[in-house]
Amino acid sequence: MGNMTISGTADITHEGIKKHFTKWKKYPFQSVIELIANGFDSGATSVDVTIEHNGMHGLVAITVLDNGSGIDIKECDQHFSRFNESSKQGDDDLQGAHGKGRLAFHLLCSNATWYTRCHDSESKILIDSTKLRNFSAKVIGPEEQHASLSTYESGTCVVLTNFHANLPELDMIKSNLESYFGWRLILNPDRKLTVNGVDVEIPESELIEKNICIDGTEFKIDFIRWIDKPGDEKSYNYVVNHDGRVLHRELSSFNKKPKFHLSSYSRSNWFDNFDKNSSPLNFTDTPQVSPESDAFKKLKKAIHEFSSEIYEKFLREFVEEKIEEYEARGYFPEHKRLNAEEAAWRRENTKSFVKSLYITDPTVFNNIKEKPVKILLALIDKILVSNENDTIFEVIGEILNLDENQINKFSDQVKNSSLENIVSTIEVLQKREFAVNKLREIMVKYYKEVLETPDLQGIIESNTWLFGNKYTLLGAEEDDFQKISLNLRSHVKGIDSIDEVDLESMDLEGGLDIEGVRRQVDLFLARKNIGFNSRGESYYQCTIIEIKRPAVALNEKHLKQIREYARIISEHSGFSMEKMKFEIILVGRKISDKDFDINSALETADANNEPGLVFSTKNDRIKGYVKTWGTIFAEFDLANHYLLKKLQTKRGSLEDKPSKQLVDELQEQTE
Repeated sequence: MGNMTISGTADITHEGIKKHFTKWKKYPFQSVIELIANGFDSGATSVDVTIEHNGMHGLVAITVLDNGSGIDIKECDQHFSRFNESSKQGDDDLQGAHGKGRLAFHLLCSNATWYTRCHDSESKILIDSTKLRNFSAKVIGPEEQHASLSTYESGTCVVLTNFHANLPELDMIKSNLESYFGWRLILNPDRKLTVNGVDVEIPESELIEKNICIDGTEFKIDFIRWIDKPGDEKSYNYVVNHDGRVLHRELSSFNKKPKFHLSSYSRSNWFDNFDKNSSPLNFTDTPQVSPESDAFKKLKKAIHEFSSEIYEKFLREFVEEKIEEYEARGYFPEHKRLNAEEAAWRRENTKSFVKSLYITDPTVFNNIKEKPVKILLALIDKILVSNENDTIFEVIGEILNLDENQINKFSDQVKNSSLENIVSTIEVLQKREFAVNKLREIMVKYYKEVLETPDLQGIIESNTWLFGNKYTLLGAEEDDFQKISLNLRSHVKGIDSIDEVDLESMDLEGGLDIEGVRRQVDLFLARKNIGFNSRGESYYQCTIIEIKRPAVALNEKHLKQIREYARIISEHSGFSMEKMKFEIILVGRKISDKDFDINSALETADANNEPGLVFSTKNDRIKGYVKTWGTIFAEFDLANHYLLKKLQTKRGSLEDKPSKQLVDELQEQTE
């Protein structure tokens, strides 16, 4: 072929070419992505990107080497003289920008050189970024060929030089390549992409395999749910042959689902004769194998049904994570004025509704800021317990433009989740009722006989909800905090001493003596959890519960003790940080009839709607409370009776036959 030289001009002006890349100007690395795509589109099984820097970290050269079919210089004019048109058009297996991707290099550098080997020919093609419509190509000898192609039967090595833009960091480059080519690498395990010798990995994803039979033909479908969107690749349903080549693709109907990216790849021997351009009019005896065939339409329906199942599973998991996030940020109403059980029921009821709303339309909460979310959740919470709660379905139906079937489905979701929530809440309340009855027996009827208390300590630790709704979820993992707090307690003067004044006269007459009481022990519990304020800011919530032995009547001495304890805590260097808040709770069987200080403080607390509060520091960082077992049990009895009645009434309005049977069985087991 001698020293054949070819020059050509694209049928478009230089400025016309540059206008086509306006959207790519912010992403000059896209030019490298296009060269990689061209390599894979040429049938390459391996594409290697090498990025060279000088001692000053400046770009020297970028090479993109592939072992594809190479470029035939005799057909060079067909490729480089055309712009925005290509033989790739209509070929679903190809990824590069059709007819223009090769010229994207001008966003990054001034010069691009293609070294290529095709059949027995060696050639080189050059383009200058100042004259994008012009190219020159010539046949070269083996001595001029790029060294990286020396062992290849065919292939292309593109060299970019003279840079005027920078590249992202190497980790970011690898991440971008994973996004753009991950779907193709997972589809073709024999294909390989490297950057500076390091393999580009398949991005995080979930593989779901399905096998189905349609009209006697077996189909294998691989669904891949990508955790992050794979580059600019939309969600497609692909038909692929056994070599991993894409024969046909159609957009999935799940493209506009937030954060949900799903690809499906269908394989079957049935596709050996697949013709995506086949006419629906088939007058031969050969079964039609095309997108218009009955078998393919059934396959599409099955793919859609499987995709729906995968989406619903994803959505349930996504919603659970979102609800946990909202709860951690303190977005749900706190119900501070409600007792623990009703507050818990209200919270779960609202969460169940929000979950159902999310599943119906996840875009409702997209990109919504903190205040609007909190307002929306508060309104939902109020409406759900009002006499107008049925109207919420009409309002949401109108806002989301739901049809009657969608509204009914949404209503059923709320109904089912509410019933499950109610059943589980009733079970929790019944278990708590049993625990209260056990404690009542110990603390009210048999307190004179309580000499050893390890069992009682265990009961208290497992039922911290007794002291108020804020203490429902106190964990038992903060052993260090427990030890430090117990050590500080020992510095409170007379904290464990018992005097005659601590026992009521009626108890002494009943045969209770001081020595017998001294053999009893006080109970102590200290826990440190993470809490959130109304602005969603986190802090350490430190709770200390001091439970006086059952025979002791609380009096002024005990109030002074917990005040002293608060002072010691405030001066302790380990507890001085602003992000720590303390609540000290003093609990006893009763308050002495002769005591003035505690009763006076409690009257003030009730007047200020803060039951049990007996003191607090100026900044409310440390608060002290006093509770009696009688008050604790009475509050629980009243709230439990009211809430159980309310829950069972709502349960009856929700349940159908199968659910009623489940509820009845649960009721029988707990009675």
